[in-house]
Parts: sequence; C-alpha cells; structure tokens
Amino acid sequence: MNKQEFINILDNPNQIELNTIGELRGVINKYPYFQSARVLYLKGLKNKESFKYNNELKVTSAYTTDRTVLFDFITSNIFNESKVLSEEKVVRETKNELKIGEPLAFGKGEKHSFNQWLQLTSTCFVEKKSVTKDNTNIQNDIIERFIATNPKISKVDKNTEIKPIEIKEEPLLMTETLARVYLEQKKYDNAIKAYEILSLKYPKKSVFFANRIEEIKIIQKNK
Repeated sequence: MNKQEFINILDNPNQIELNTIGELRGVINKYPYFQSARVLYLKGLKNKESFKYNNELKVTSAYTTDRTVLFDFITSNIFNESKVLSEEKVVRETKNELKIGEPLAFGKGEKHSFNQWLQLTSTCFVEKKSVTKDNTNIQNDIIERFIATNPKISKVDKNTEIKPIEIKEEPLLMTETLARVYLEQKKYDNAIKAYEILSLKYPKKSVFFANRIEEIKIIQKNK
C-alpha cells in the first residue's frame, strides 16, 4: 500500500474492501504504533462484520495513547456507517482474493501437489470421454471387465462399523500451492485443513493463513 492509497482510505473509510484489510494488516505488522492504520483496520473489520473485530478493538486500545479519542471514533456516525456489499459481490471479491481460477505455479519440490491436481484433470477427461461413448457400450465394458477380473466379495459382518476414509496430509508435503489445488477442486474442508497446517508450519504467516481460512468459509457458505 502506497501513501496515496492510504490517504484515499482515510478520506473514504467506508470504501475499505477485503484486499485493503489485508494490506492494512501488513502495514500494522510493520508499524505497530501507527494508530491511523490501526483504526482503519478496525473500521475494515467492522465493515466486514468480522469475528476478529472485538479482539482487535482491545489491541487497538492498548496501542492508543488517548482512549477517549478512540471511543469518540468508534461511536461516530462515519464509523458505524458501512458500505453495504451484496452477497454476490462479497463472494466475487473473496474469490479474487483467493486467486481461484488463476494459473497454478508448481515448484520443483511440489510433485505431491501436482499429483493431487491431476486427480481433478483425470476426472474431467473421463467425464468428457463418456459423453461421446454410447451408454450401452459403456455398460458392456463394465460387465466384461467384471467377468475378466472375477472379483470375490467377502461377507461383511452386519455389526461392523463402517468408518469414512480420512485423507491425511503430511505436514512436510503441505504447500500453499496444494491449498490452492484443493480450492480449485472445491474441496473446501481440505483447503481449510491445509491452511491450518501451513499456519503451524509457518507461524510468521499465521495471520495471512487465518484470513485465507475465513475467506474460504465465505465461499463455502455461498456455494
């Protein structure tokens, strides 16, 4: 965020968008005693009705030399007025923030992430192929393969508890690219888990990853 952008936000605090909140968070991390940036960040959370607002208000008050000024600000009309965003626009902005649909950049050590991505593309190819093939032929192929392999199905005890298969990701294999792969595949729970692992793996970026999780939940809620 440059100086002019910051001045524009000061003049129009109701115009704070999702991406601007993240930029303000970055300014605060760099300059923790920059009170103007803190109150604007607070205003952004208020606009967004974020669950982080209450805690951030306490933090802001701790960094404020005159809390009377802070109180006057948070009770002012300009602070309590908010730019009403349509749900559709919020989702669109969130998708832009998450870079959904943008090219994935795989690094040399991200073979695991690439293989996960191929699971989606392989499914797409199968579905595309099935459209052009006659349904009767498909059924015949399945029956022929079944006869050829002669599979034996063991009897299952009716009292046996069937547990869902859990996908466990090794923390060492977790990357931001893999988290984005899950987003592209619309595996939102996996993506949230990925960012939780990344938050533990890279504590300095925990705020960034927490924001990503919150944004995914917005997409998940409106899917």
